[in-house]
Order: sequence, then structure tokens, then C-alpha cells
Amino acid sequence: MSKKRVLTGVTTTGIPHLGNYVGAIRPAIRAAQDSNTESFLFLADYHGIIKCHEPEMIHQSTQAVAATWLACGLNPEQTTFYRQSDIPEVMELNWILTCITAKGLMNRAHAYKAAVQTNTENGQEDPDHGVEMGLYSYPILMTADILMFNAHEVPVGRDQIQHVEMARDIAGRFNHRFQELFTLPEVKSTKMSSSWSAWTGAKCPSPTAIPFRFGKTTRKPKNRSTKSSPI
Repeated sequence: MSKKRVLTGVTTTGIPHLGNYVGAIRPAIRAAQDSNTESFLFLADYHGIIKCHEPEMIHQSTQAVAATWLACGLNPEQTTFYRQSDIPEVMELNWILTCITAKGLMNRAHAYKAAVQTNTENGQEDPDHGVEMGLYSYPILMTADILMFNAHEVPVGRDQIQHVEMARDIAGRFNHRFQELFTLPEVKSTKMSSSWSAWTGAKCPSPTAIPFRFGKTTRKPKNRSTKSSPI
């Protein structure tokens, strides 16, 4: 029997906290221990730059998130653990999918509609004021993340269900137009907001927000790397 492939993305624009552990880290680690599951977990640093334009903050958050997951019991022997920007094929697939995705589909994305509504309520003449293409088209990048490894299930909070459904639509459109290449992903809904949901709502942390805040521990992350981990 083939294994079920589950993919989880973690945004690198903040420091992990207890809510992340309860809502995302612990369930993902437990799921990875299932012998019938093939687990993929990645650090979504490309998604981080949608809201955070400070490279050093992204870098430090990436280190903090990776260290936290490993410290909490993530086993790289059981889970394929990688950084999004280390897989150039993700961005290549993102462009291919962008070329076949209908603009109308992106117009219905919750984050974009919320930005337009805010502009309208504030009396902005241009409803797209301040909307950058990263925000507008990030569901396509999320689709590329999912389809790159043909994930069967994607654990998400309720606010991200729409984007997995969009991934299904885009995958189906590609399969119909070219060939049956991509698996149509299913939503694995979680009770709490998942790590994926931070993709649209995460803000770039200030320098004072960089120390770890996990349980009662507070310490500043050190920019150390090992030969086995370039993160």
C-alpha cells in the first residue's frame, strides 16, 4: 500500500511560541510517526518576504523555527525537512502555474479581497492601493509548494482552506490541459490556526522580538551554522 504524503509549511516571519507547539508542531510530529505517512515539512522563507522585507529578520526567524522544531522532537529520518529557497524547482513550477491560472481565481482570494475592502472603507480611490503582487499571487506559490511533492493532504487552519481548494483547481486545470501529472490535494483541517495560516497574517518582527519565547525560556538566537545544516 502506498504511503499518504502530508506536507506542512512554516512561515519564517516570527518566533515560535506555545500556541505554535500546541496547534502545529506537536500534531505534525505525531503524524510523522505514522508508518503509513510520508511527511514533508518546509521553512517557507519565500512566503515570508510577502510581509517582511528585512533579510536579517527572515534569516534569524528561519534559524529559530528550525531549531524549535528539531528541539521539539522532529526526526529528519522520518520527515523530509527543507528550506523553500533551497529548492529552485519550486519557483520554476510557480511560474508555470502562474501562466495557466485565471486572474478571476486570484481575485477571489480572501487576503486580496480583505485588502480591497479595507481600501474601499478608507475611501481610497484605487481599490488596489498598497496591494503588491506577492500578496495577490501567493496562493499560486502555495500551490507550487504543494504540487511539487504531490502531497495528498495539507494540514491547514480554516482561514487557509480556500487556498488548498485553489491548489486543487489549478492542479486540475493543468492535468486537463496537458496530462495527469499532479495529485489533487485534500484539506486536513485543524482546530487551531495552522502554520500555513501565518502566510498572510504574519508581520516582520522588530529586533526586540527576536529572542526565543517558548515556555519560560528566553534567549537570543545565535547565528551559528553547521556543516550538515546550511539554514
